[in-house]
Amino acid sequence: MSKQPLAFRLRPQHIDQIIGQKHLVGDGKMLERMVSAERLASMILFGPPGTGKTSLAIALAKSIGLRYKLLNAVIDKKKDLEIAVEEAKMSGTLVIILDEVHRLDKAKQDFLLPHIESNLITLIGCTTSNPYHSINPAIRSRVHLFELYRLTASEVEEALLRALNDKDEGLGNLAIDITKEALEHFANASGGDLRAALNGLELAAFSTKQGKDQTIQIDLTVAEACMQKKSFSHDKGGDAHYDVLSAFQKSIRGSDVNAALHYLARLIEAGDLESIARRMTVIAYEDIGLANPQAGPRTLAAIEAAERIGFPEARIPLSVALIELCLSPKSNSAYKALDQALYDVKHQDIGEVPKHLKDSHYSGASQLGHGIDYKYPHDYPGGWVKQDYLPDPLKNKKYYQPLETGKFERALKQMYDQINNYE
Repeated sequence: MSKQPLAFRLRPQHIDQIIGQKHLVGDGKMLERMVSAERLASMILFGPPGTGKTSLAIALAKSIGLRYKLLNAVIDKKKDLEIAVEEAKMSGTLVIILDEVHRLDKAKQDFLLPHIESNLITLIGCTTSNPYHSINPAIRSRVHLFELYRLTASEVEEALLRALNDKDEGLGNLAIDITKEALEHFANASGGDLRAALNGLELAAFSTKQGKDQTIQIDLTVAEACMQKKSFSHDKGGDAHYDVLSAFQKSIRGSDVNAALHYLARLIEAGDLESIARRMTVIAYEDIGLANPQAGPRTLAAIEAAERIGFPEARIPLSVALIELCLSPKSNSAYKALDQALYDVKHQDIGEVPKHLKDSHYSGASQLGHGIDYKYPHDYPGGWVKQDYLPDPLKNKKYYQPLETGKFERALKQMYDQINNYE
């Protein structure tokens, strides 16, 4: 039997053998249509680890009978790309399957672009990263983007059964007796990562001693040992990173403590303290804001404590800060007000700073009329006096629209209304 991993040996030879991804390879779907027309376009396949990106790329080339070359953007050098292009010039169109395509440096990109443009080569890039975040726009504009989804447990189980029954490349020549519970554990514990599930199954098959009847017994205990623990589906460089962070913030904004704790647990399991710290700090000021101004400093203090003590204890101060953020009243009035002011600065005639507000701390300022007629608020009862502060074109602008979702901002609103209603 080949020493290559089971997942490698079982790579499909035709798109009909692809498990899952029916939105791409099902009847009438885009990749199936390309194969039917025998016209393969350059593309980027992106999705979580173990969803079969490279396998699908190979299957596409083989389905049409096209020659392909498998390269890696990190390991292979520009010279390797040059050799591939020369092969294409001598013998016709070549499919270059490029793993880790998001790591393609500028020199390699510049070399590939004209050959992609002329269709001398068909590029199929594979990446776990979101191409809108990680792929150079020059490459992205010349290719189709196709997202692969994490496999369901039933789809993983289908692949495992195929591996157990395949006598040529799978485990079909071994007398394996696997329990239903063990099979389900491989499927569920992989978290949709087919490669992880196949690796676990292969480890179980070759690390379990045969019984007296030469049968390999794989039960739930063996499956749990070979999978070690549930595969955590969070790739810091890929979509899971952004999706979990997005769900994390939206759960806090929606005051759902339990959902927020779930997504925090995912981030902690990934050891991603940097992203946790950044996002919780942003949330404290963006989503809580003036409704609970002390949430910001307290969140920063919790993050500092977490960074000092590290995991696993870091989870303790983070949990305290998270629950406060979730159950705090919410207000985005402060940054919304600033965004409107920024919009005016960028897009409107904002005029001159009023003369009475201009700097008057230098010789000759008075001759220019700077600082004259400025009213010093502390000289007036209550520490406030009516005078114009905005430039003339923006004189009546009201950027801040106070909310009443917390005691602090209700008090600010009362003062704001009093000032604005002054006659």
